[in-house]
Formats: sequence, structure tokens, C-alpha cells
Amino acid sequence: MAGNPFSNLFGQSPIRPIQTHMARVHECAEQLLPFLQASMDDDWAQAKQIRSSISKLEGKADKLKKDLRLNLPKNLLMPVHRSDMLDLIGRQDKIANCTKDITGIMLGRKMVIPEAMAEIMLEYAETAIATSAQALKAINEMDELLSTGFRGRELVLVEGLIEELDNLEHKNDKLQVAVRARLFKQESKLPPIDVMFLYRIIDGIGELADRAQKVGSRMQLLIAS
Repeated sequence: MAGNPFSNLFGQSPIRPIQTHMARVHECAEQLLPFLQASMDDDWAQAKQIRSSISKLEGKADKLKKDLRLNLPKNLLMPVHRSDMLDLIGRQDKIANCTKDITGIMLGRKMVIPEAMAEIMLEYAETAIATSAQALKAINEMDELLSTGFRGRELVLVEGLIEELDNLEHKNDKLQVAVRARLFKQESKLPPIDVMFLYRIIDGIGELADRAQKVGSRMQLLIAS
């Protein structure tokens, strides 16, 4: 007997596929750092291989998202709405999309980060990835949070995780300002088209952190509802 498609795909809880999806999304984001390092080393064969891995992870995450949208029951028998769960997974998905976009632009143009910017750019990317990791931590507490009815020590724990997520995104914002200032000093030494695309990459990394923070913001709304 085929059984319920939702049960076949995900088991009994809608939380698990959302956690699995966020794990795939974060795996995708984690690949940004080795990709940047490969580009700085002018190792485009390695960069291409990492980009391929990112595309596969993003594809798996996208399939999970589609499966969840198609099979998530209308009545969850949980203190959250179906639309809220779908919105949460949509926000998660954008983290993987950002990573894929950043690496796609850099690989396509064989973009090399100027040496004077390399150290701060890696720190900037690390902070964005840490923001995604923090979002994953928060999402991984969702099943416990729901089982306690959004109360008690678990609620305090999750609120603390979300607060730290906000702090990391704020740190990333400050680093973005510093990275932009560093690029501004280098502009006269670089072709204008390279400068334009470097600003685009800087914005993309900032967006990655912002998307991760929005996952926490959505969780905060779920807690408050």
C-alpha cells in the first residue's frame, strides 16, 4: 500500500523536513568559504568543483522545498499554521540561492578578490556563514519548542539563539561597511567593471546573512503567535 505521501516522504512530523531543508541550505552556505579561497588561489578547477557541489546541494534543498509544499497537510494539528511553515522554508531556501548566485558570478567571470581585501573578505564571508549556522541551531530546536507549547526553558533557549542570530547579522552589517570602504580605496587601481561586480559580490554575501537572520525573525513570529 502506497500510504500517505507525506508520511512516505517525511514521517509524521512536518518539523523534520524543515530541519533537513535548513541543514542542506547551510551545507550550501558552508561551501562559500572554500570557494572564495580557491578563487584567491587562482585555482579555478577547484572553484568549479566546489560550485558543482553547491549546485547539487541547492538542487536537493529545492526538491525538499517542493515536496513539502506539495505534501504538507492542510491540518497540521499543531499550534502553527501551514502557511507559516511554508513561509519559513521559503526564507531558508533563499540562503542557498544567495550562495549559488555569488559563486556563479565569480566563477563565470573568474573574479579574483584584490589581495588588499582578501583577509577582510574572508572574515566577512565567515560571519555570514556563522549567521546561517546560528539559524540552523534555532531551527533544530523547533520540535522541542513545539512539544513544550512555546513555554519554559526551551522558549528561553530559543529566544537566546535568535538574539545571537541578530547579533551575528549586525556584526556582518558592520563588516560590510568595512569591506566596502576597503574596496573604495582600491577602486582607482581596478577596471570599473571589476569594481561593479565586486560590489555585487559584497552585497550578495550581506544578503546571505540577512536571509539567515530572516529565518530567525520568522521563528520569533511563530513563537509570538
